[in-house]
Amino acid sequence: MPPFLVFDIESIPDVDGIRRLYALDPALPDAEVAELAFQRRRAQGGSDFLPHYLHRIVVISCVLRTAGELRVWSLSEPGQNESEIVQRFFDGIEKFTPRLVSWNGGGFDLQVLHYRGLIHGARAPRYWDMGDGNYDDSREFKWNSYINRYHARHLDLMDLLALYQPRANAPLDDLAKLMGFPGKLGMEGGKVWDAWLCGEIAEIRDYCETDVMNTYLVFLRFRLMRGEITRGEYDEEIRFAWNELSKIEKPHWKEFLAAWEA
Repeated sequence: MPPFLVFDIESIPDVDGIRRLYALDPALPDAEVAELAFQRRRAQGGSDFLPHYLHRIVVISCVLRTAGELRVWSLSEPGQNESEIVQRFFDGIEKFTPRLVSWNGGGFDLQVLHYRGLIHGARAPRYWDMGDGNYDDSREFKWNSYINRYHARHLDLMDLLALYQPRANAPLDDLAKLMGFPGKLGMEGGKVWDAWLCGEIAEIRDYCETDVMNTYLVFLRFRLMRGEITRGEYDEEIRFAWNELSKIEKPHWKEFLAAWEA
């Protein structure tokens, strides 16, 4: 079985970058800096969603499934700064060359990682390999890279299930719940900035971890649907995921399993 790396990011406004771009007073509070950027964005088009390059990554949560292991963890602040978070994510791709899986990763997460990696001077040669890299198997990446929308090394489940039609996109929370999985617990992506301002860094990390586990579970159902695994193998994967999560003595996983059981 190839290693699968399911990932999800959480981000906040890059207030330092916004200060620099708008030549704002360094003493202006973060909340006011972000609100100014939101107002400018709304004036441009009605939405306060900031451009991808002005999103600062505070958490990347991952599920790594290898032949003998299921691992869930996060790269997050305050233990690491954004530069370290981004570099460690790309280092993982360098080490494992996994099949990446995301929900809207091709529409948000990866673009943010691209811009923030560029800003911080990250190195990601394996990720950017498109058949002309310095690896023995580099030629394979000409036909199956992480970058091409229709290649398999990165599977954006939301994009594929909607057949690349944005009007058909489904929210992960709704789809996970319809499939009997827990869905989002305790927070939504739109509330991350408010939680950050309140110092709830651990809560953001926990939310991101449960969200990426929802993505992994939906991915398992997709593997069953496309014939990649049998019904028996699917059931075994679900049991394995449940058992591995039950070993983690953290409140958000206990809550997740309780919601799943219900």
